[in-house]
Amino acid sequence: MRADIPCEQDHTEAIEGQRIASEYARRDRQVQRDLEAWAFMHDGAARGAAEMLRGAGVFPGRDAQCLEIGFGHQGWLPHLIRWGVPERNLHGIDLYTPRVKAAQELLPVADLRTGDASHLPWENDSFHIVVASTVFTSILNTEVRQMVAREVIRVLAPGGALIWYDFRMNNPANPNVRKVDREELCKLYPTLHGKIRSITLAPPLVRLILPTSYALANLVEAIPWVRTHLLAVLVKPA
Repeated sequence: MRADIPCEQDHTEAIEGQRIASEYARRDRQVQRDLEAWAFMHDGAARGAAEMLRGAGVFPGRDAQCLEIGFGHQGWLPHLIRWGVPERNLHGIDLYTPRVKAAQELLPVADLRTGDASHLPWENDSFHIVVASTVFTSILNTEVRQMVAREVIRVLAPGGALIWYDFRMNNPANPNVRKVDREELCKLYPTLHGKIRSITLAPPLVRLILPTSYALANLVEAIPWVRTHLLAVLVKPA
């Protein structure tokens, strides 16, 4: 094996990290313009995840330690609080420092850090819940995707669950994301088991329909072929 491979790997991770941080900055600007649509999509995903967690018997209790990778605008952390997880049990990591600082102001008791998810700064088997929401499709490098997935498995406690929410199809207008379909999701997490389902009305349709009728947006979302995301709850064997 070549002795210089680790250096090349670090360089690849650094380049990918810089590109992802730049994309996150662009998304932050877009989210501010589309807060209503963003809330519709994420609230629906959170309701679906809660149902799937209960079905799998892994809904987090008050003692659960929970981690979100790439939490952005607080991400799923407020949902975890509404589910009864104390703020002191919340942990998060994000590449984009402005996001981290903003979230720290809103959740000062939570453990929120700037860092790279391919090298998570927590011990093995630390978390009952790990959330990866619209993170992996921002990672275009296959090797880095696999590294982050291995880190998720490492820090997830036996009997704990990964909540996955991400695009299942490509966006022709955005070359900075690449889909993760069911086949790749299963390959990324071969040792985890659970349910995967399609969810979320295509964002352009949400922006078009939602200002007119919230009920109509929910109705259209029931059509499988207009759903753009996968939602999964995958459990690590005890």
